[in-house]
Amino acid sequence: MTLFRCQDNCAERGYLYAGLEFGAECYCGHKIQAINVSDSDCNMECKGEKNNICGGVNRLSIYRLELAQESARRYGSAIFRGCFRRPENVSVALLASRPMKNMSVDRCVDFCTGKEYPLAALAGSWCHCGFPTTLFTLHEREDEELCAQKCSGEEFESCGNAKYFIVYQTQVQDNRCMDRRFLTVRAKQLIALASFPGAGNTWARHLIELATGFYTGSYYFDGSLYNKGFKGERDHWRSGRTICIKTHESGQKEIEAFDAAILLIRNPYKALMAEFNRKYGGHIGFASHAHWKGKEWPEFVKNYAPWWATHTLDWLKFGKTVLVVHFEDLKRDLFVQLKRMVSLLDIAVLEDRLLCVEGQKDGNFKRSGLRKLEFDPYTPEMRQAISGYIRTVDSALKRRNLTGVPEDYYPR
Repeated sequence: MTLFRCQDNCAERGYLYAGLEFGAECYCGHKIQAINVSDSDCNMECKGEKNNICGGVNRLSIYRLELAQESARRYGSAIFRGCFRRPENVSVALLASRPMKNMSVDRCVDFCTGKEYPLAALAGSWCHCGFPTTLFTLHEREDEELCAQKCSGEEFESCGNAKYFIVYQTQVQDNRCMDRRFLTVRAKQLIALASFPGAGNTWARHLIELATGFYTGSYYFDGSLYNKGFKGERDHWRSGRTICIKTHESGQKEIEAFDAAILLIRNPYKALMAEFNRKYGGHIGFASHAHWKGKEWPEFVKNYAPWWATHTLDWLKFGKTVLVVHFEDLKRDLFVQLKRMVSLLDIAVLEDRLLCVEGQKDGNFKRSGLRKLEFDPYTPEMRQAISGYIRTVDSALKRRNLTGVPEDYYPR
């Protein structure tokens, strides 16, 4: 046990606090229902690191966590979506409502779950249920202080008020975007979903399938992905039955075989680590410590880092119609970026369906974030080389009047 391991595990699961006790125990939670005691009561060194304290006997060292943007705060099984302004017509925007005595998050979430709605919106003593729609998109989050009215039946949680709603996502699946099928009319053009390995191609396929209702295909065949529900994996990539084709190829002949492409680009530092994890741990696993510390990692970076740059350069040079999407932008603003991607596929999609995708975005195959290593795997020499590749790609994008690479590609 170390401070880092406990905080990282709690943050990855969306909790606000991490608490360490007895030198080796880690607890996660959203609220603290105990009094402060003297710091001297926390006097047990962490079992996994010297000179750091991990609580004591019946004493917790507690840390408030800074959650990454993609982390989901939770309340039990429900995901916290935020504080939002009351929609103009509540009875139209939200489909079931009920006043509650002793209002609590649990009561409202349980009520909406029972009604089989994916959203629970708390408004003081009222509980509303429904779906994300164009009338209630959940895109314009408000300051949580505007919702900070305590629940009548729960001392430590906010229940919103008549003007500002606290919203949770229940465990009920939003089925408006879950149907998937093959194209019944052969596709007029072959569209590639092109990326360097580790850049989020499988995740993007998941999003596209939810958004369009059609299966994506692949230049390869991956049985594990087929078993995860990517039924287009077994189709030949030229079958014309799938909406777009996954490919990591970067040669001129392979690129010119496609009529158009969505080119997904990701920070090379993150992409290289993700592909290394996949290579040695599978689609949702992780490489072992021995692999990171052994000869495999430096050899991998030596061979793959230059390919990260040439992959993008080749698609920009030989691709006929190329839509560039940065993985980081897709995570940050999924609705807008996915709408761009779908427009290239020439599919008319209702906005309510895209809003449904936002609630189902992770799927059941996605690795739960990059496991944070307790050391930097990149040597100064590796970083110097990768920074050069980043500058090359940035210049190539800007020469085509496209947005350059995001600033966070450069190490800080």
